[in-house]
Amino acid sequence: MLVAHVLARHLDSVTVVERDTLPDHPAHRKGLPQGRHVHVLWSGGARLVEGLLPGVIDRVLGAGGRRVGFQKDVVTLTAHGWQHRFPARQFAIMCGRPLLDRVVRDRVLTSDRIRLRQRTEAVALVGDSVRVSGVEVYSLENGTRETLEADLVVDATGRRSGLRRWLSALGLPPVEVDIVDAGIAYSTREFVAPPGATGGFPAVNVAADHRTGQPGRFGVLFPQEGGRWMATLSCTRGGKLPTRSESFLPCAQSLPDPLLARLIGSVEPLTDVFVSHIGANRRLYPERLNRWPDGLIIVGDSLAAFNPIHGHGMSAAARGAVVLDKWLTEGDLGPGAAHRTQQAISAVVDDPWIMATSKDLEYVGCRNESTDPRLNQEVSYTHQFAELIARKSIRSQAVSDVATDVASMSVSQVELGASRFLLLMQQAKELPELLQAPLRPDELAIANLE
Repeated sequence: MLVAHVLARHLDSVTVVERDTLPDHPAHRKGLPQGRHVHVLWSGGARLVEGLLPGVIDRVLGAGGRRVGFQKDVVTLTAHGWQHRFPARQFAIMCGRPLLDRVVRDRVLTSDRIRLRQRTEAVALVGDSVRVSGVEVYSLENGTRETLEADLVVDATGRRSGLRRWLSALGLPPVEVDIVDAGIAYSTREFVAPPGATGGFPAVNVAADHRTGQPGRFGVLFPQEGGRWMATLSCTRGGKLPTRSESFLPCAQSLPDPLLARLIGSVEPLTDVFVSHIGANRRLYPERLNRWPDGLIIVGDSLAAFNPIHGHGMSAAARGAVVLDKWLTEGDLGPGAAHRTQQAISAVVDDPWIMATSKDLEYVGCRNESTDPRLNQEVSYTHQFAELIARKSIRSQAVSDVATDVASMSVSQVELGASRFLLLMQQAKELPELLQAPLRPDELAIANLE
């Protein structure tokens, strides 16, 4: 939707080819199974979305979404202990993915330049190795095929994109792909939150301890619109997740801390358990090709898909849309312009790619099928440095501020290697270790945990 909006700002007409039937209200759809699990739109991405669609974040909040400040409004147990709740440096928008999608769709599809083709699937590119001139589509309604001619084709078809196959059919060399797969799986259930909890109770995050040599096991409890809590349990390869309602609470009780289980143990469940196994990090490298056809761009999960537990997918997609907007604003549409733009889009997904993959590589059984030297030769040093930052950030506000800036995709990872940050790591004052979850008395009362 962000790409469609950007294109409509600069071009005469835009056709959105969508395999699903898009609901006319906030509802789950088949083509987005991960939408049933917790989602966050980090502040770095939220600011980009707001820049493209002014007022849309307020609409999400007005519909019941919540602006959660990090670390103030979050209770987090890390592998190194409880995180101090420092004053909010960054934030995340927490709500159901269907709500966020619906608000954005309502805003974008009001443009008379955008035509939506639902129940239609892109099956091939049209053109040659020099220029893409359109896309062949297949109707899921009547089984017919047709060619849609276009000056620009943008592949935003997601994790299942057929781009590599389509490019090979045009005579182009194979696009390199990296995969880092920790075998992550997710199990989610929704609950009725206690009165006041969705607006006045912190989000809860119980992280896995990757140092145990056992499969990682995580649990989060996030506020949702409509007075709901959404609890998602997850594990890496080799771990076990609940697939039935009766096993959800026992699984939560076996997390590194029972806080999440205590919170959901006394509230009413609203849904059964929903399980999915979409979690591999996958990245294409179109920028490495010597030849790239004019008239073609790839963005979002088609280009780089992340383990959803890190919450970077939507923000990375927004980054790509902003780069595309800049290119079209500059009017550089000549030969080679698409390749240069693709290189710029690929560059802005590099930070979330390294953050997600380097973290997943810490877990036992993670499959690393990458050529990126940062995920092979340098991985040991990277992990040691990340461990040091993690230990410091939970007890030092100054270190936490920088780490949160990076995690929220508000600043580049380069900041973690800057001399000022290295000096900060040496000099920063640390608070005492927290021995239990940092919940205030009023919060304990809201959750009936007094």
